Amino acid sequence: MINYNKKLIFQKFFFDNTYFFLICILSLSLIVWVIQAVNFLDFITEDGHGLNVYFKYTLLNLPKIISRLMPFIFFVAIFYTINKSEDKNELKIFWINGINKKEFIHSLIKYSLIYLMFQILLSSLIVPLSQNKARTYIQSSSIDFFPSLINEKKFIDTVDELTIYVENKNDQNNYENIFLKDTKDKNNIKIIYANNGSLVNNENERSLKLFNGKIININNKNINAFDFKSTVFDLSNYLTKSITDFKIQEKNSYKLINCYVNFHILNNNSYYHILDCNKESLNILQQELFKRLIKPLYYIALAISACFLFLISKENINHKLNRSIIFLFGTFILILSELTSSLSSKSIIYFKFSIILPIIIILILYLYLYKKINHSQ
Repeated sequence: MINYNKKLIFQKFFFDNTYFFLICILSLSLIVWVIQAVNFLDFITEDGHGLNVYFKYTLLNLPKIISRLMPFIFFVAIFYTINKSEDKNELKIFWINGINKKEFIHSLIKYSLIYLMFQILLSSLIVPLSQNKARTYIQSSSIDFFPSLINEKKFIDTVDELTIYVENKNDQNNYENIFLKDTKDKNNIKIIYANNGSLVNNENERSLKLFNGKIININNKNINAFDFKSTVFDLSNYLTKSITDFKIQEKNSYKLINCYVNFHILNNNSYYHILDCNKESLNILQQELFKRLIKPLYYIALAISACFLFLISKENINHKLNRSIIFLFGTFILILSELTSSLSSKSIIYFKFSIILPIIIILILYLYLYKKINHSQ
């Protein structure tokens, strides 16, 4: 009967905690997503992408937002659930039903391992995949950006290696007094003036048809210029600057580990098939591996920190102050995890220290908590 009661008590506690966690993570993620989405409005106003591209791109950033918020929400959820149980005298019921504090601590540590594993899955596989999808989606949609990109009486340099200026435009994508500067070929810079022109933008062609103007070619120190009645400027090979190059954060952890082991540990210099797998990538690679595989260990430290609430009774005159101190300590651990994340990219020594630090913190907190519990009994 006692074991059955214990099972029900644990189920209720962890159900309450999980429910509160889900409500918070969904609410805060939505708020942060909306704020971030507003910052991405330049895809419409500057880069010329449509609303559907804008929405899908920001949606693909949602896993990254959830990944960043999870540790904080996890700590807040456990902190809130323990405090609520204490205020409602539920903790006393736990102890009466034969659950000792050490047993509860072990259960919370096991519970934190679930979040730890999910965080690793999220940061190692889901987030890199979503970031890669977001970038490739922007690239694949770039064919539609020119009509809304070109604005009247404004120099537009959002397009990589191309500057555009038009004096007037209409709804049919016809332009007057056009200026183009093409720097794609650094050895042959091209400047074009045209009295008028029109944009052709469809699945088969993306170009500017220009009429009555002049082309100036700057080749090393030579300058050549000639007039034209009509010409076509091909736009199909131009992308906006927002279409970034491939980033190491888009690779899953398995490939990053292979890069680190083969290139940086085994000195296998032929291991180049992973992008940025070279000496210059070592710092960012260390930081990325720390974020994905080591930083989640702080979930255990956060769970143990919250367990110090078991030592505080609401009858204690300083119980509110003690709760605040524990919350601030948990916040300090979260800040420390971010600091060590930055530290891990400095050098191999800092990287090793960043790996060891969460383990040391977990052991110190665990042993100190046990000592305090034994002393209080």
